[in-house]
Amino acid sequence: MPHVLDASTALSWAIQQERDALARTGAVAILSHGAIVPAIWRWEVQNALLVAERDGRITSSDIEAALQDLVALPIEIDSIGPSPTFGAELDIARRMALTLYDAAYIELALRRNSKLMTRDRKLGAAADALKIRWKP
Repeated sequence: MPHVLDASTALSWAIQQERDALARTGAVAILSHGAIVPAIWRWEVQNALLVAERDGRITSSDIEAALQDLVALPIEIDSIGPSPTFGAELDIARRMALTLYDAAYIELALRRNSKLMTRDRKLGAAADALKIRWKP
């Protein structure tokens, strides 16, 4: 079963200072099981890479390599669209004190009965509370 992958985990593969044993273990898990992401993931990843470039933590060449690596991974973009669950993210965001964007990852993991891979502290705490956080 694929894991839900958030942007913070994907960035830990692209930014040298964040690459550690947990990042490597997560990458192996995605290679083995695949991942699913909400549609906003692609913009979150690109924006974070751009911010890292502006901060001097990575170069434009690093970004191009990271994007090529991410495209090569077995990642499915969820395309639920308006449905009976429309608004679920809003409820989760209110209940867990998250941004709506972070709530999208929680909603996806709950709906797909998957574990959420995140390195984000607040999102991780919410996933822990719901017992949906991926742990190696």
